[in-house]
Amino acid sequence: MIRPRTKWRYVTAVGILLAGGMALLLVRGRTPICFGDEKSAGGEIAFTNRLAREASPYLQQHAHNPVDWYPWGPEAFEKARKENKPIFLSIGYSTCHWCHVMERESFSNPEIAKLINDNFVPIKVDREERPDIDAVYMSFVQATTGSGGWPMTVLLTPDRKPFFGGTYFPPEDMKTLIPKVHDAWLNDREKITDSAERITAMLKQATSQAADPAHAAGEAAFAQAYGNLKGHFDPKHGGFGTAPKFPRPVTLNFLLHYQHRTGDKAALDMVLRTLRAMADGGMHDQLGGGFHRYSTDARWFLPHFEKMLYDQAQLANSYLDAYQITHEAFYADTTRDILDYVLRDMTGPDGQFYSAEDADSTVSNAAEPKNPESKAEGAFYVWTGAEIREAIGKDAAAVFAFRYGVQDGGNVDADPRGEFPKKNVLSVSHSIDEAATKFGKTGAEIERLLTDARAKLLEIRSRRPRPLRDDKTLVSWNGLMISAFARAGRTLGDDRYLQQASRSATFIQEHLLDVKTHKLTRRWRAGHAEVDGFLEDYTFYIQGLLDLYESSPDIRWLKLALDLQKTQDELFRDAPAGGYFVTSGKDSSILMRLKDAEDNAEPSGNSVSALNLLRLSQMTDNREMRKKAEQTIHAFDSMIERAPTAVPQMLVALDFALSKPKQIVLAGKLDGQDTAAMLKTVHGHYLPNRIILLADGGEGQRFLGQGVPLLVEMKMIGDRATAYVCENFTCHLPTNDLSIFKSLIAPAGTTRPAP
Repeated sequence: MIRPRTKWRYVTAVGILLAGGMALLLVRGRTPICFGDEKSAGGEIAFTNRLAREASPYLQQHAHNPVDWYPWGPEAFEKARKENKPIFLSIGYSTCHWCHVMERESFSNPEIAKLINDNFVPIKVDREERPDIDAVYMSFVQATTGSGGWPMTVLLTPDRKPFFGGTYFPPEDMKTLIPKVHDAWLNDREKITDSAERITAMLKQATSQAADPAHAAGEAAFAQAYGNLKGHFDPKHGGFGTAPKFPRPVTLNFLLHYQHRTGDKAALDMVLRTLRAMADGGMHDQLGGGFHRYSTDARWFLPHFEKMLYDQAQLANSYLDAYQITHEAFYADTTRDILDYVLRDMTGPDGQFYSAEDADSTVSNAAEPKNPESKAEGAFYVWTGAEIREAIGKDAAAVFAFRYGVQDGGNVDADPRGEFPKKNVLSVSHSIDEAATKFGKTGAEIERLLTDARAKLLEIRSRRPRPLRDDKTLVSWNGLMISAFARAGRTLGDDRYLQQASRSATFIQEHLLDVKTHKLTRRWRAGHAEVDGFLEDYTFYIQGLLDLYESSPDIRWLKLALDLQKTQDELFRDAPAGGYFVTSGKDSSILMRLKDAEDNAEPSGNSVSALNLLRLSQMTDNREMRKKAEQTIHAFDSMIERAPTAVPQMLVALDFALSKPKQIVLAGKLDGQDTAAMLKTVHGHYLPNRIILLADGGEGQRFLGQGVPLLVEMKMIGDRATAYVCENFTCHLPTNDLSIFKSLIAPAGTTRPAP
């Protein structure tokens, strides 16, 4: 959840209006200063509840609360029905800092736990495992409060209809809220249930609007979105708006498509400025690689320290795009930095990717003998000047401090709660050339010194207590990461990345896919697969498979993508109105089927679906798939027209739909070096609207020829890999000359020249 680092924070919760027009409660909370653990004050685990049987790391964090938590399911619903009690629904995720705070302050507090247990049936949900539940109740909280976030607290009738919602509540407000709700439930129950019925009906109506054929989205939406983004761009620090700043790669993706479509250099400059500023800032882990969740300030300096897999995946793609356009090593190096972090710290033994790393970690507290260890945000990542001097020596520390802004008194100026006393967040403060001038060395000498210093500090840091790692594997986030590794492997010429993309795709295929029904299971952890897959699991994994096929064109990946697309259509598609529901509708405990198109921290399933379908239709010459893609886009025409910056990835799909994509067919062997050279040439350029097919002379070519008979005739010339560059399968003369091939796919002026 977005939490500004200020002394006071206002926490708003709005309930359904009761008699006399009075809201149930409006609370104002003061920012807490303590951080949570899972033990009682005496250090002993005092309780065990039903969550101890759950696999979710987030639910297990609450398994020893005195709150009598239930997981979402029939046992809790039946208890609420029999006892006629409202449900206390708490939703969060394992690396959510403010979820930890509320766990420590309220859910570990016996007095508050008794109030919850006596008056509610408490249910705890991991939003990452169950985005369907989260989406329904987040829509309620956002509709009634104007904002949302986690931890999310929603009070429900026994039949799961919401009547009150908010985010974080301090303990003093919990003590006030619960008796008020209890009193209202006893004395005004009919009004509460009637209001819950009405707002549920309104939410269902708001999420089931059909497309308006009179307002089909067109190119005007691109200019409108671009104008809005340009108006909010921060020319000094990059990014959009003020603090806090989120990376939101979907916005950068749209801007690069817009630049490619229009040639508007300012769109590209906004992206490059933002990417450089983020990479130089404290939001980027300067020692260990990867990016933290967001910056609490406008200059990307002081991060919220959690690390999410979906951020790494999308940002790796953003930096890779920038490299394809500029051919500047900075962007390639940053891509490698992200991917190498993921390989080192976020990859399981069988190739699966883990989900996240926490913001909080254990820090020694010798000043409090009764509490020798406590948790603090960012403790794993920050340094004192003395620690750095001790680690790398005085002379090297002076250079390091100049480069990364280290100060003996600490460099976190806006620290009103005293979270970072004399601590330093590492960010790039001076260039290599400036350091070379100041210390009388060459740039190469400075680079070597800093590389050695970073390695020593990283090794020392690795011995600190690590933040909690959420080691569950989600199909959707793995799909995003497969895309990044596949594209980077070919673009950067690193087989490790291609091999990792294949390993992850294979892991999902072997552990989370039913080979008979082609249905996905969402989550894998500790040897078990659970939770039926949602729309985003299918769409993100299909996207990963398509990117893997276009990077390493083994026909099995394309076949699997086609099978999964068919299953996705059967489970989620809204055939009458277009677009896709988030859920299959088979879980009767979910109040409504939502169709989401907003692209936020992750792209929406509908946006990615539209682009997947367009790519598949080009690969197989399947007009029905194109029709489904167009229907998906048009299902959200009103949103595109009203708020195009809310759907930047949908605009990317629209750009593809309105363009004439290049169809690049390579006739060659999958493992041939000449084929690899041609693939590297394609991936060395930013070509957003194109597809790649391999005519391998075998099974793959025969399969593709079923949809595109012309492919059967595409063969190697002179026993060398040969390229056919086409539009609507009307092709230029084939060539196996790389320079001619390059001129066909990337005419002069479309990218900056390679150095």
